[in-house]
Amino acid sequence: MLKGSLYQIIVMDHSGDTINAVLEIAEHNDIFKGHFPDHPVLPGACMLQIVKEVFEEVMNTSYHLQKADNLKFLTLIDPQKNNILHLEINYLIEEPGTRVTASLTTDEDVAFKFQGTFVAI
Repeated sequence: MLKGSLYQIIVMDHSGDTINAVLEIAEHNDIFKGHFPDHPVLPGACMLQIVKEVFEEVMNTSYHLQKADNLKFLTLIDPQKNNILHLEINYLIEEPGTRVTASLTTDEDVAFKFQGTFVAI
């Protein structure tokens, strides 16, 4: 949904139960015209959607978010200053869902942390 328009995957590695990816945010995407004009910030909902999309791509499965145990938005991501992001996803496949822990960081700061459960659809 957002891949290709809001972000591109530059590098991705999947080893064991860990996914690491380097992403490039499209700093001139239309979403930043409304969030916010002259002060662009990557929306929190987009951060969560990026985690979901990268996880789905690696697992080759569609998921829906069953439960978000913990969402922390720690630092604003201004795509004009930090358009390269690092995503780390750790997961544990359980029944009925898959437990996911993820973080999205710039070169300097952790911007977003997530813990929750995704269920295959």
